[in-house]
Amino acid sequence: MQWRDEALILGGRKFGESGLILDVLTATHGRRSGLVYGGASRKKRPQLEAGNTVEVAWTGRLEEQLGRFDVAEARISRAAYHLDNALILSGITAVTAILRDALDEGDAAGSALYDPTTLLLDTIEATEIWPALYVRWELGLLSTLGFGLDLDQCALSGANDGLTHVSPKTGRAVRGSEAEDYVDRLFALPAFLLDPNAPTTDQDIENGLALTGHFLDARIFAAINRPTPEARSRLVAKIISKKR
Repeated sequence: MQWRDEALILGGRKFGESGLILDVLTATHGRRSGLVYGGASRKKRPQLEAGNTVEVAWTGRLEEQLGRFDVAEARISRAAYHLDNALILSGITAVTAILRDALDEGDAAGSALYDPTTLLLDTIEATEIWPALYVRWELGLLSTLGFGLDLDQCALSGANDGLTHVSPKTGRAVRGSEAEDYVDRLFALPAFLLDPNAPTTDQDIENGLALTGHFLDARIFAAINRPTPEARSRLVAKIISKKR
């Protein structure tokens, strides 16, 4: 069996003396892994950096078995292009690490994330707006994997306006004015997650990262008995420190 696809490199692990088991998110085949002969060599390493967009050709006996990747020259070498920007490198590392750990091998849902993820990485130089895009991307990741939040109406009254908070247990939006007795136990809901034209403050970004981070922990990674990748915590720390 064989197929060819465009792919975003998520990372790799050494296999034998010079081989590399490469993890990628493909445009149409989901998250896949394959052996790259000589992939750990100094010559091939820059081409196979996490965050690069490449074309891969997969060959194997059975679809569910580990096959072999032939990898063409990188179409986009993101990490190498941003070596002097720690925040951007941290963003690339966090995005690829989250996808690598959250998606199962061959998971078809992964393909639905390919375009939003490459768009997110293609706009990573727009550092003033990128944190808000990143929060929206995490919200989309939760939804794609079946753990979406319900931000359409208030869980208490059914109203669809004046929504200000989210329950950490149910993931449903509420009006803070209708939850006064326990509002301090809710997550603040940034307006930019409801209205793309709403202004975005530094506090909104911090609140958005806290909101999506909680549900990444509680719904995606807890379900597979893994912690959220530390790369995300490092990215969040850099975003917040830069804003301050």
